[in-house]
Amino acid sequence: MMAVLALSEDWWLSSPQHPQLNLPCKMPLDNYSVLLEAGLIDDPYQQCNESKVQWVAKADWCLSHEFELELAQLDKDFIELKLSRLDTVVDVYINQHKLASCDNMFRLWRFDIKPWLKAGRNQLQLYFHRADVAAQQRAGKLPFVVPSSMSNNQVPFMNSLRKTQCHAGWDWGICLMVSGVYETPQICFNQQARLLATQVEQHWSADGVTLHLKAEHQLNSQQDIHFQFAEHSFVVTAEPGCEVSQTTLHITEPQLWWPAGYGEQVLHRFTVTLGEQRIEKKVGLRKLQLNTQADSLGSAMTVMINDVAITAKGANWIPMDAMPQRQSVARYQQLLGDAKAANMNMLRVWGGGQYESDVFYQLCDELGLMVWQDMMFACSLYPSTDDFVANVELELRDQIRRLRDYSCIVLWCGDNEVIGAINWYPESKQNRERYVVNYDRLNRAIQKVVQACDPSRVFWPSSPCNGELDYGDAWHDDNKGDMHFWDVWHSGKSFSAYQQIKPRFCSEFGYQSWPSLAEVKTFVAEEDWNISSPTFECHQKNPSGNSIITEMFTRLFRFPANFEQMLYLSQVQQALAIKTACDYWRANSPWCRGMLYWQLNDNWPVSSWSSIEYSGRWKQLHYHAKRFFAPQYASFVETEQGLQLHMLNDSRQKLAMQCRLRWFDWQGQQLSDERLELELSADENALIWHCEAAKLAKKREAGFFIAQWQSEAQELQNSWFSGPPKALAMVKAKVSFEFDAAQQSILLTSDKPAFFVHLEADAPGRFEDSSFTLLPNEVRKIRYWGDDYPQMAASLRVYHLTDSY
Repeated sequence: MMAVLALSEDWWLSSPQHPQLNLPCKMPLDNYSVLLEAGLIDDPYQQCNESKVQWVAKADWCLSHEFELELAQLDKDFIELKLSRLDTVVDVYINQHKLASCDNMFRLWRFDIKPWLKAGRNQLQLYFHRADVAAQQRAGKLPFVVPSSMSNNQVPFMNSLRKTQCHAGWDWGICLMVSGVYETPQICFNQQARLLATQVEQHWSADGVTLHLKAEHQLNSQQDIHFQFAEHSFVVTAEPGCEVSQTTLHITEPQLWWPAGYGEQVLHRFTVTLGEQRIEKKVGLRKLQLNTQADSLGSAMTVMINDVAITAKGANWIPMDAMPQRQSVARYQQLLGDAKAANMNMLRVWGGGQYESDVFYQLCDELGLMVWQDMMFACSLYPSTDDFVANVELELRDQIRRLRDYSCIVLWCGDNEVIGAINWYPESKQNRERYVVNYDRLNRAIQKVVQACDPSRVFWPSSPCNGELDYGDAWHDDNKGDMHFWDVWHSGKSFSAYQQIKPRFCSEFGYQSWPSLAEVKTFVAEEDWNISSPTFECHQKNPSGNSIITEMFTRLFRFPANFEQMLYLSQVQQALAIKTACDYWRANSPWCRGMLYWQLNDNWPVSSWSSIEYSGRWKQLHYHAKRFFAPQYASFVETEQGLQLHMLNDSRQKLAMQCRLRWFDWQGQQLSDERLELELSADENALIWHCEAAKLAKKREAGFFIAQWQSEAQELQNSWFSGPPKALAMVKAKVSFEFDAAQQSILLTSDKPAFFVHLEADAPGRFEDSSFTLLPNEVRKIRYWGDDYPQMAASLRVYHLTDSY
């Protein structure tokens, strides 16, 4: 007899405001996706359809399901309904009995439903109330105004509701106030006992690690609890009334889990069995610390894994899709695999999104991607009433207990930019003391739950933040804590502003680009291929975004010739911005120990700060990130003393390697060629070459430098030229290409130096490398990684800088 009944099939979606609708569907689902599949709404991601589908959010919705039970199933001691990712204000009915009113999409709901079941046909109904109305009602009951982020949200009062904040829109996100259930509901049947949760506590000492293996349960009779960790097995007998069983295991020489680039990701199988119930996990063993020790200029912000200082390199993660039904295992695998492929080792799960599904963290464990985990608060102030705090505390207990055994999570962070938001709104600026107290009350409650549920990890109050109880300006203070640096994008400073700061850890910085032409084709009709067309502007959610991109063109480049070249050049510009920051901050290692740019991914096709488009296509930035995040990287830094070349070794191994440094004039004539033989220690930042200012003055206008080296068997390059490309004597290059179908490759050549040579096609997949410098009379072979080589070959476009105007 089944112990778990998954309620995935044969659901029906209806709405009391739209009685003609009664649509078949299956779990997991969101209402927008169901309506789209039924042909009842236009695709919200196409053209200007966003405005046409807002009626969906202005209705209540009901999901109904019928299931059969046998009489023997009703004899079980425990019959419970499990609901998770239930979005958001939902009444739950079993056989017309109102079981509960739910109001938090981040809770893991478990209900005893045995008293309301019967043999034969049973009915489960989920009645979804309008989220916008519920948010307004909650806001109206607050003792004083708590401002919300209307610069991002199109729906007010979202901060009063425990729902994904960016569902109401963001400055990169569509407004779709979805409702639904994003994990399949389950009914669990258990006799005599329930297995509720398991945990592996890691306690590290000089002679290894001691593991406390725990199981939480509810028992009606004496039971044997079976623990297994790797090859080690234990049996613990528990009595009724006992809520937690545990055993201890000491491992003297554990096989360790390491972040990507620092070692292997060894995962050990951990299982707990209670009767027919089993919980199985894979757990990595690693010693985790956050070094925030004071030093000569401030304090460190360094993740330590197994006593090794880690340079965190990566990006910020937002929910992968505005229609949650589309969040699939395959897409998680692709996006996270692409992060790893770009030499990332950390992602920050941003606080305006969601606690991610288990598959996200499982994959991060397997790939060695550390996770900076925000709690779900962002860019607004939040209530601190007793009811709101109590609801948040239950949410946090659910999520932390679910996630704490994932090795990838290295930090719990209270929120995104909420400390800073105190200074954004008229109400809080005029009465700052009240709102600081309000913030502190909620933040301390979050901290208390984190420390109770998972004392093994540091609680970081906010991002950005100078440290505990420090409400300073972490947007501009680069000496301690983590920093968000937005002066280039939001304040219009030049890219050189990145070189005026030395952050200890920069957890947000970014620069927008427009989508590629291949992406634009998926949502804009050809007659609207213009950055000022209504359709294109509908997919630009930052009010000044198009103006900022265009204005920066005039500072750096000769103005692009047409719409297609504008798209291309915007991605060159984005890549150059983030590369400028990362090159400089890496060259200041170990002062800077973290750089997470905004943002990795998009949740719909849009102009944004992402390095991977909604379709999964890599922007030029992502190809550059693969180079500037490489474990071994050559970084140019210009100072008053001249031009320096640093070689970084972000690994635990001592390495012997070679860097080739060449100087070319703009016609492509090689003026010098140096081969630098290197011995790099682990975690070393070595100054390997220097050109004095006087000598550089004679060279800077004449041409460019290019460094070439290998990192983990990959051929890498970094080019340096002295100023804005528009002011340099770059020669028009003629880039040619031919296909090698047998090798799934493209062969590229150029008669002159060609910069930011970028391959793009309408076919899915990506290229081995792109947006690189192509030297004259050298053949560059680039493999295509995708499933449709003929389509790629038929649609291939090759761009380069001097062809953009």
